[in-house]
Amino acid sequence: MNDTPAAEPFDAVDVIRTKRDRHRLSDAQIDWVIDAYTRGVVAEEQMSALAMAVLLNGMSRGEIARWTRAMIDSGERMDFSGLSRPTADKHSTGGVGDKITLPLAPLVATFGVAVPQLSGRGLGHTGGTLDKLESIAGWRAALSNDEVMAQLDDVGAVICAAGGGLAPADKKLYALRDVTGTVEAIPLIASSIMSKKIAEGTGALVLDVKVGSGAFMKDLDQARELARTMVDLGTDAGVRTVALLTDMEVPLGLTAGNALEVRETLEVLEGAGPRDVVDLTVALAVEMLAAADRAVGQDEVRLALADGRAMDTWRRMIAAQGGDPDAPLPVARETDHVVADRTGVLAELDAYAVGVAAWRLGAGRTRREDPVQAGAGIEIHAKPGDQVVAGQRLLTLHTETPERFARAREVLEGGWSVAPVGTDVPARPLVLDRIH
Repeated sequence: MNDTPAAEPFDAVDVIRTKRDRHRLSDAQIDWVIDAYTRGVVAEEQMSALAMAVLLNGMSRGEIARWTRAMIDSGERMDFSGLSRPTADKHSTGGVGDKITLPLAPLVATFGVAVPQLSGRGLGHTGGTLDKLESIAGWRAALSNDEVMAQLDDVGAVICAAGGGLAPADKKLYALRDVTGTVEAIPLIASSIMSKKIAEGTGALVLDVKVGSGAFMKDLDQARELARTMVDLGTDAGVRTVALLTDMEVPLGLTAGNALEVRETLEVLEGAGPRDVVDLTVALAVEMLAAADRAVGQDEVRLALADGRAMDTWRRMIAAQGGDPDAPLPVARETDHVVADRTGVLAELDAYAVGVAAWRLGAGRTRREDPVQAGAGIEIHAKPGDQVVAGQRLLTLHTETPERFARAREVLEGGWSVAPVGTDVPARPLVLDRIH
């Protein structure tokens, strides 16, 4: 009996050297290194070195496409071809107050397009869609593939956790990038997002790439490069893909925090809600419907919010996953206020500061296993350009644990400013660019 392990076709150090010395990785090298890393043959420190080489030296379009395909091939693929309607999905790169997925999925489903929205939890200052929905009594994130298919056929929309079988190589590499200073590598960001979305099997994909202080990408040119890379990856894989670059200097809407954002979602689905949330929801819905060959105008999409059709789909979607759409949402026991220090015009409200403050109040987590407070977060009473008077509430802070207020207020200092009466604060465009 021979217990000698089979020889590997490549050596990890040679693959690292190839990228370190700014050469192109071959298809065979990429296929092997992703598979070997998933199997545990390539050690964590070796993949760390390769990730840093990619960060410093980049990858060609062909390399990124092959890397993405290898990550997809590490696990299963979902297949929605048996559904009676076309599929479209949306992915956001994450922001503060970004609850858009919640009203968007039922809105798009109202027009006969199935929305398989496989979402994640929050980490750090950006909130997670699943954490928000779990503030609804009884709602569950974990569904089997059969349950997902049945719900898409019946309701047309599902928001749930991605199964562990989709792109397992990405799950491993994602955690490694987080602790090795390689999160910012555009080829690795793009392949991480797109491997999961392509494996998910959607026919069309709209990307919401956030730009600004509260976003992962602070710089417009970098965000454009990421969007272009992801659109190319989707297109090469046969998925109709388009990206909108959207502003994240200021929080979206008037809430940041789990139950607070669900409450705001309900306002949008009732035909009201903050203008920026409604406008972005409608813009993304129009893109998703067009990508799925359902050309619907903005006015008709807005009407579906105003007349209650999208709300009907929301209630069915929540109930299908065990949630009670009529249950009262959790409310934190303790509140504190940030007030204007003078009369004038609110000149700035920094999305990053608001996001970190909401996180410190208990709305987010530091480690994946940490619990979150459903009622924690921040209500926003004024946005840049609004007139304010001295002593007026600008923000209300919510938490179960009042000892958290001091650290939340600390990060908000310098995160807002009031300019003299009469100061012109130009309105910021919500959609900065479209990549297709």
